[in-house]
Amino acid sequence: MKIGVHPNNLHLRIARLWPGSFKAFEPEFVPYREGRDTAALLEKGEIHFGGTGSTPPIEADARGLSAVYIAASAPRPANGAILVRRDSPIRSAADLSGKRISLIDGSFHTYLLARSLAGAGLGLSDVSRIESGDSDSLRDLVEGRVDAWVTMSPRLEKALTHEEISLLVRCGSTIPNRSLFWTLVRHALAPETRQAIAAELDRIGRAVMADVERAAALLAAEPGSEGDASSWARVLRSRDLSVVPATQNILAEQQEEADTLYRHGHFSLPVHTGQSMVQQAASAGGDR
Repeated sequence: MKIGVHPNNLHLRIARLWPGSFKAFEPEFVPYREGRDTAALLEKGEIHFGGTGSTPPIEADARGLSAVYIAASAPRPANGAILVRRDSPIRSAADLSGKRISLIDGSFHTYLLARSLAGAGLGLSDVSRIESGDSDSLRDLVEGRVDAWVTMSPRLEKALTHEEISLLVRCGSTIPNRSLFWTLVRHALAPETRQAIAAELDRIGRAVMADVERAAALLAAEPGSEGDASSWARVLRSRDLSVVPATQNILAEQQEEADTLYRHGHFSLPVHTGQSMVQQAASAGGDR
């Protein structure tokens, strides 16, 4: 099985490093750049499933690709935030009106921003979204090229140690911010296969939580790692790495996000996200 791995999905990133992970699946871990590439790789058959934040599978459904949800992490209340400069006049989401916001647009960053703005009676059209891409967003914020920055772990933890940075909004008070593990209907993964993937993800997550120091050392030893073992250990201890199969409550969360992004004009048409458990079972007649 070809398992997609990108740097921002910490669960699969660790799975690629963790001895014996997915052994029963004869895994091939396929690295790629970022979560927004997941749908295209699934569409091309270059991976069989991947893990992202909540928004990429909704984007896939908006393109008519029929996302199928496999599993979901526990909520990650500390994993994402909106940051501003400490000397900024921005003190609440209401103050973001007319401001330049750096983010990875089309990721969960967009949903976090939309929900934060909605709570202040604003919409996405009330701000300028600046694609962060490969830019140094922390420097862009500190030097005033943007007014706020939507970011996530492990960059978030590093940014919060900067003396000129202040926390505006934390994910936990705004959105569930789960990792979603998903595929496309065209890959026809049978229900028992999806259940087995979910169980293996959960096993790995619990093994990591039981041996954080080992996982942190593996992450720190990766080429281009964003932190040392101690900083990775802090990130891992801040998370519940347990995983559950995708059930109707997860699909309901996803539909709420899709509806919110449509109301904010991110999608031009309503998006019906994911398939019901009954539809998934019926469509999965050809297990791999």
